[in-house]
Order: sequence, then C-alpha cells, then structure tokens
Amino acid sequence: MARVRTRFAPSPTGRMHVGNLRTALYTYLIAKHEGGDFILRIEDTDQERFQDGALEIIYRTLQETGLIHDEGPDKDGGVGPYIQSERSAQGLYMKYARQLIEQGDAYYCFCSKERLESMKQTVAGKEIVVYDKHCLHLSKEEVQKKLDAGEPYVIRMNMPTEGTTTFHDIIYGDITVNNEELDDMILIKSDGFPTYNFANVIDDHLMGITHVVRGNEYLSSAPKYNRLYEAFGWEIPQYIHCPLITNEEHKKLSKRSGHSSYEDLIAQGFVSEAVVNYVALLGWSPAEDREIYSLAELVEAFDYRRINKSPAVFDMVKLRWMNGEYLKAMDFDRFYEMAEPYIRQIITKDLDLRKIAEMVKTRIEVFPDIAGHIDFFEKLPEYDTSMYAHKKMKTTKESALTVLKEVLPVLEEQEDYSNDALYGRLLEFVKEKGYKNGYVMWPIRTALSGKQMTPAGATEILEVLGKEESLARIRRGIALLEEE
Repeated sequence: MARVRTRFAPSPTGRMHVGNLRTALYTYLIAKHEGGDFILRIEDTDQERFQDGALEIIYRTLQETGLIHDEGPDKDGGVGPYIQSERSAQGLYMKYARQLIEQGDAYYCFCSKERLESMKQTVAGKEIVVYDKHCLHLSKEEVQKKLDAGEPYVIRMNMPTEGTTTFHDIIYGDITVNNEELDDMILIKSDGFPTYNFANVIDDHLMGITHVVRGNEYLSSAPKYNRLYEAFGWEIPQYIHCPLITNEEHKKLSKRSGHSSYEDLIAQGFVSEAVVNYVALLGWSPAEDREIYSLAELVEAFDYRRINKSPAVFDMVKLRWMNGEYLKAMDFDRFYEMAEPYIRQIITKDLDLRKIAEMVKTRIEVFPDIAGHIDFFEKLPEYDTSMYAHKKMKTTKESALTVLKEVLPVLEEQEDYSNDALYGRLLEFVKEKGYKNGYVMWPIRTALSGKQMTPAGATEILEVLGKEESLARIRRGIALLEEE
C-alpha cells in the first residue's frame, strides 16, 4: 500500500475558520494515524482575496495547535514549491492546461463579459453562467489568430454533455451525477492564474496526495475533479467530505457568531488543546465512550470512517465545559502564566495573585470568568444585608451581627494571618462558643466579600486580604447590620 500523504491547503485570506481548522486537524490525524506525511500547501491563486499577514496566521495557528507539517513552504520535501503562485510562475499549470487542449479535453474561450452575462440562468436560487461551448467550435486557425492578436482568454474544460459521472466518497459512498449538469469549468483564468479546481488536481497528483479531506460543500465539484484525473490518466485519491458545521440555530457558522475562527476562541479565553479536542468531535465519533483527548490520543484513536454525514452543531456550552476540564487538569505554573493577565486587569492592589489564581483554577471555564470571581478582592461591593441570612447555615441577620461582634476581637488579636493559623483559631472560637462552623464562617465570608458566591472560604480570603483590610470589612459589615 502506498504511503499515506495528506495535505492542508488553505488560502491566505484572514483568520482560520473553525471549519478550516477541522479540515487541517482531520488531514493531520489521517496522516499521523497511518504513519504518513502531512503537507502544507498555500493556495494563493485568488489574488483579490489575499490578505497581508494571513500567511503568518496559518503558520501560527498550526504551530499553536500542534499540527506540525512534514512538508511545506518552509520544509521542502522535494515536490515544491508549496505556494501555488510560485508554481504558477513556473508555468506549471499552463503546461497541463495546454496538454488538455492538445488532447481535445480543454479549449480556449474568448467570450466577452457581456456575452457571458447574457447566458446567466437562475438555478436553485443562484445566478450562474451555463456556458454553451461557443468557443469549442472555433477552428485552430481562428484560435491562433485571436491569440496572436492578444485577445484575452480563459481555458475551459470540455465536459461531456451525455451520460453520467460517478465518484466515490469514503463518507457518502458512490454519488452519480448527470453530465449535462457539469459546466465547462474554467481551468486557467484571464489573469493567467489557475482556478482553485484545476490547481488542486494538478498539485494533489504531483505531490502524491492519497487522501483529500474537505467540506461537503465541495461534493458537487468532485465529478469535475474526476474528469480531470481521467483526462490525464492519473489515479484518483480517496475523497473524505466532512459535514457542515452549524451554530445552535442550525445555520452555517458565520463570522457574526463571534466564535467562528480559532483566533476568536483564543481571544475569548479558550486554550488551544481544548479547542483542538472539541473541533475533533465536530463530525467525528470516537469508538470509545469518552470526550477528552490529547492530540497524541486523537492520532491513536482517529478513524476517518467514523466521520458523520449529518451537520455538526457548534455548542459553546459544551466547549466551555471542555475548556474548564482542561484548566482543572493544567499544570499550575502554566495556568498562572495564562491567568495572570486576566487577574491583573482586576487586581491593582499588592495581593498574592498566585493564591488568587489557585482559588479560581477549578471554578472557571474560560479565563474571562476570573473577573466575576475575584473583583471583591479589589473593592468590597455594595451589598444587601439579606445575604447574611442563610437557611442551610441557620444564620439570620441578628445572629450574623452577634457572631461578627464576637469574632472581631479574636481577629484583632490574631497576628498570624496565614490560612492554617486563622482556620485553627476560628475552630477554637467555634468550640468555645458551641457554634457550628458554617454559623461562624458564613457571616465572616459575607462581610469580607459582599458576595453570595466566592472562590474560597473565609480563612483563605482573610489570608489574601490581610489583617488591616479584613478587619475594616468586618467592621463595615457590623455597621451595616446595626443600621437595620
């Protein structure tokens, strides 16, 4: 069996869409699962859509996600160049287009824009040009005369108009189309650049690509690719068309969603490993009943035959949960390095930020969640004294006031404000008074935070705030309760 070779062939047109990332991931996993080669090819023949900096985005995204290519523009494996504009400059595509012309499988087309406009038809709600093969019937002499005169032209594929074309897809099986539906697609544009469809086939063959992964929106183009392979007498690669990714409303995931690209998700506080893990499950079902996979585990488990046909729903709730699982399992030093900028956006005081990070590590799903957990450390919020009453702790405003008054001198006398020392002293206080732990800790925590929910218990908060600030907040709590 031939060595498996796959390629990711993005266009440098901006941020990497989640769908493109999934294509890159599946392409990588297929190659690596089989011990094959993963190739990066840049498809930049559509010069109008090219964006400065987009190539750097592609490299950075692949690096961050761990999808390291074996060959590419920066790693020559002997079948370069790996950038289509450079291949085009060598006359590569034109050579193969002219071969097709000589075989009678393609022809020069000199039709004007006006003539093409006149042939527009509405098919399935879209306006398309159904070309009538007008220029196919030009004689060799007429063609040469127009070429010598410098008339602009494109080169079109001469598609059959009768019979059918059948192609096989690993996911969708055999699909047959009527040849009359196959338009004479353009191979070489008037600017001399190849079209996406043509360059794809040439490059895949010359680079020895065995498996082609792409979105199912390209299913309708597969018969055209097969016609090209057959015209050249080349072996057709395995096709793997992936299902559409939709939002929660089952509409195509768009830029307006705010999370359609890898960069969007990273900016929103997701970690790369969680994004890769989640994207892998957008259309693929593992054999095992599990959801958390490292990239290495995905390589081991990935079977492309388990890719689904039905659309995959991008569920932000699920992704947030998964990201939270990754944060919980993350090495603390790395977590702190990533969390610190978010903490510093909130905390300007000289507090122990590492201790604050420890408090939130298992409580957040994405890094921006940190703010809502720790804002009280920076400033005690205005709060309603009804929070002091807690049914489970069996506290009331009145009991809370009593406890705070009783515990204040204890905390004033306490010199060691480490968590362990504070916890030990308050347990002594609880025992002395015959109270239950929560009966004492709840009022203290409420006075310190002014919040119903906090990322840590009373003594941990006391430790981080320090003696002076802690006492000030408890006195403030007493004052508020006395005003009732």
